[in-house]
Order: sequence, then C-alpha cells, then structure tokens
Amino acid sequence: MTQRREPRPAAPLDDELEALGWYHDNLTRHAAEALLLSNGQDGSYLLRKSNEREDLYSLSVRGKDSVKHFHVEHTGTSFKFGFNEFSSLKELVMHFANQPLIGSETGTLIVLKHPYPREVEEPSIYESVRVHTAMQTGRTESDLVPNAPSLGTKEGYLIKQGKIVKNWKTRWFTLHRNELKYFKDQTATEPIRALDLTECSAVQFDYSQERVNCFCLVFPLRTYYLCAKTGIEADEWIKILRWKLSQIRKQVDQRNAALSS
Repeated sequence: MTQRREPRPAAPLDDELEALGWYHDNLTRHAAEALLLSNGQDGSYLLRKSNEREDLYSLSVRGKDSVKHFHVEHTGTSFKFGFNEFSSLKELVMHFANQPLIGSETGTLIVLKHPYPREVEEPSIYESVRVHTAMQTGRTESDLVPNAPSLGTKEGYLIKQGKIVKNWKTRWFTLHRNELKYFKDQTATEPIRALDLTECSAVQFDYSQERVNCFCLVFPLRTYYLCAKTGIEADEWIKILRWKLSQIRKQVDQRNAALSS
C-alpha cells in the first residue's frame, strides 16, 4: 500500500514571492502592459500570477514599445523557464540580466534590467488607464481594466500665459513620465513644446495674476504661468507635478549615493 504524499507547504513559496518586491499577485495581463509601457523602460519587468494554472506565473517584460509575457512554472522545488530550470526566482533574474530573452513574435532581444516594484509610490490622484495607453498597447480603452493602478499621468486643458506677449491661450496639456507637453488643442498630434521636468525646480500656486486658480512651474530660463478652470483642478495638477519632482530628486540622490559609495 503506497503512502499518500502530503503536498508541499505553500508558505516558503509565498515568502519568496513576498520578498521579491516585484511580484504583483492580482495584476492582469492588460494592467501589466499599461504599467510597463507608461512607467517602465526597456528591460523593466514584473512577475504576476497566471490565470491558466495554479503552478504557473507570468514574467512580463518591456522591450522597446511592446511588452512580452513569458511562462514561469513552479515545479514544487524549482522554477522552469523554457528549457532552463532555476532553484529560485532571484537566480532566474540574475541569469537573464546577462543572457537576453527572445520575444517569440518579433525575436526582439530583451535583458532583465529594472524590476518594477509592487509598492510604487503614487501621487494622491488615482486615474484610470487613459486612451493614449490603450493606443500604445493596440487595444481600446474598454479592453483595459477600468480600475487599473494609477500611472502617474494626467491630461487636460489649461490656460497658459505667453512668453513675449502676455496674453492667455487655452492649450491641451499631457503629463507622461518626466515630460509635460502642451498642444494647440486635443486633436493636435505634435506638441508646441515639451517641458523636461528634470530641469524644473519648483511648482507652486501663483497669486500674482489677475486670474484665479493659477500656478507656475519654475525653470532656469523661464517661469511658466498656467491657470485651471477650478481650484480643485489646479490643486490636482500641483500635487501630481510636485510628486513627479520628488521622484526625480529621489532618483538623483540615489544615483549620487551610488557614485560616491
């Protein structure tokens, strides 16, 4: 009579996944694509649970303008990735940090460089995935998860003061990564200007104008004066822009600390 083998306890695996920091348990395929395309860069990656089988996970990796998804199978004692087998997920990542992955559709070479953290610092404004993200992924907005995590993006009309002639014109603004672009209107495809927020020193309310709900962005060569339709909208723009500046400063501090160590 054969003895029944007890299943391996799940706790060690759960602990390993929790310790990774880049494991996103309940993230869907579409939401993973939206996050990596909007906030990631080439080589950004995250691990999530696959819906296909209990022992399957998906490694989502950004390469250029697309996101590839790879199956990772947990055998109980190891992790199988294609023809490779690893004792831990950290070992898998270390291997593919030097050995390129190959996307099955295009043959694009991808190296794992930047883990996308589970605990992402986000601004206090949470928005659904925007249409431009849907366009990037080749899907309609309705295909994406309606309550996807905030992407740290914002767009809308603001009234902007001219540089030479101090008149005010309505412009369409989009905030994406570290760039604030403004267009003639929402239908324009080319921006009038793209402002690099890494060069911005401050964002604050401005009470020097005759208009209300105004704020300004301070750059070395120019201060941009903008006005929103409502005080709430102005406050939202200020909060998310200040959050962006705090993230930029944090990255600079980390880079300087790494160079000096």
